[in-house]
Amino acid sequence: MGNLKRLQTPRLTLVAATATHIRTELNTPEKLSTLLDAYVSPAWPTGEYDRHAMEFFLARFEEGGETAEGWYSWYALCSDASNNSCALVGAGGYFGPPTADGTVEIGYSVLPEFQRRGYASEMVRGLVHHVFTLPEVKRVIAHTTMENPASIKVLLNSEFCDAGPGTEPGTIQFVHSHSIKA
Repeated sequence: MGNLKRLQTPRLTLVAATATHIRTELNTPEKLSTLLDAYVSPAWPTGEYDRHAMEFFLARFEEGGETAEGWYSWYALCSDASNNSCALVGAGGYFGPPTADGTVEIGYSVLPEFQRRGYASEMVRGLVHHVFTLPEVKRVIAHTTMENPASIKVLLNSEFCDAGPGTEPGTIQFVHSHSIKA
């Protein structure tokens, strides 16, 4: 995987998406497996990580070049030491660099076949830990809906607190507890 930006959590390797990754997903998705050197389920992409999200990320990469890498999508890969393989379990990331007040919004999605194993919480905790190492980041937020109890559980398990109504109708905003202490 060359010089890709990576983060390591106990069970996951998070790989920052590049414009090449996103173009591949949009145009020849069957080749993403080769780029990531991992098994990619035929059910990919999943959840909120859809064509619209990919097009948004690609536009940001085209505007910002390499400096945009790491500020958008990250692929979550898990290794299976028993058969020396790796699989794409989900994606997460940020909606871009911090706003003027230091706020970063996070999002995440895990393939159904890998849900209920703690991967989403582990991915969120890894991404939050990483972004709080950057001095310009003061606050991390996330949005979900009451109709998504699994997402609420992920956020609560990842030290987020309910912060009331979200920016979109029907959403709830969560703020990472480190943001509140800062």
